Amino acid sequence: MIRHKWALIGFLCVWFACFQSALVHADNPAPKTVEQVYPGLAVGMLKKAQLVPLKKGTLLVTRGLQIKASQLNAKVEAADPSIRAELRRNLFFLLEQEAVQAMLVQEARSSKSVEKDLSDTEAIRAYLDQKFQGVEVSEAEAKAFYEANKAMVQGMPFEQVKETIQQVLVQQKRQDAFASYLQDLGEDRAIQVNAEWVGDRYALAMDNPVDRARRSGKPTMVEFGATGCVPCDMMQPVLEKLRKKFPDALNVVFVHVGENRLLGARFGIRSIPVQVFYDKTGQEVFRHVGFFAEEKILKQLTALGVT
Repeated sequence: MIRHKWALIGFLCVWFACFQSALVHADNPAPKTVEQVYPGLAVGMLKKAQLVPLKKGTLLVTRGLQIKASQLNAKVEAADPSIRAELRRNLFFLLEQEAVQAMLVQEARSSKSVEKDLSDTEAIRAYLDQKFQGVEVSEAEAKAFYEANKAMVQGMPFEQVKETIQQVLVQQKRQDAFASYLQDLGEDRAIQVNAEWVGDRYALAMDNPVDRARRSGKPTMVEFGATGCVPCDMMQPVLEKLRKKFPDALNVVFVHVGENRLLGARFGIRSIPVQVFYDKTGQEVFRHVGFFAEEKILKQLTALGVT
């Protein structure tokens, strides 16, 4: 009887402790992330950063690192005057780039395989070269890209452009691997950002043609390009036909990356032209590099429900 009594008391104590723990967690829920509260604002590492109250002037804290508003302001003032206004509208993006740079310096400096006497930029380059040196592109992959983008190489024989295509695709693969690495690094660091500051910057950052279209409630196709680029110019009649064919069902947006440098950078545009497709919720579902024939675009639009 006594043994049963103490067993019951032990059970009740464990149950009560669990109940108290549940109450504590209910009263103190985990901070929400940037992506949860401001979808589409972050482009990489800061998607899962936690929004928390921080001391005024402090924008980001994580393991061994702190970024202040004064640092961003200094970057803006040091920039080319022609892009300062664009930078001020995109301070969150600038914060994300500063965080990436600072954390890569830390990672490179802690790597035993990186020479200690290198500059920060050289150390990062050496670190990333070692990390992604195994990335390769097969001849079959290069041939598939060639067949899909003959217009971009103006019909030149495959053997003449094979090496260039492989170099481009290797670079693209490395960039994709780098983006995935940054996501993992951001999660591992448990980054916190100033909730009030991010909220104040959100409306400014989203006031651009791409984000306005993404938040419209209907599918969107964005062409990132420039005038004078042959495949970009070839895309213009295609875009105009799409606008006339789907005036109410589809947003068709053209972004000149020379005139919107930060917008192109924010959406990860490294070569042009690039076509990016978003569903009606604003989520990216597909992107293509190079000239994209109308019939292939229509297949993507059908998958998005645009008919």
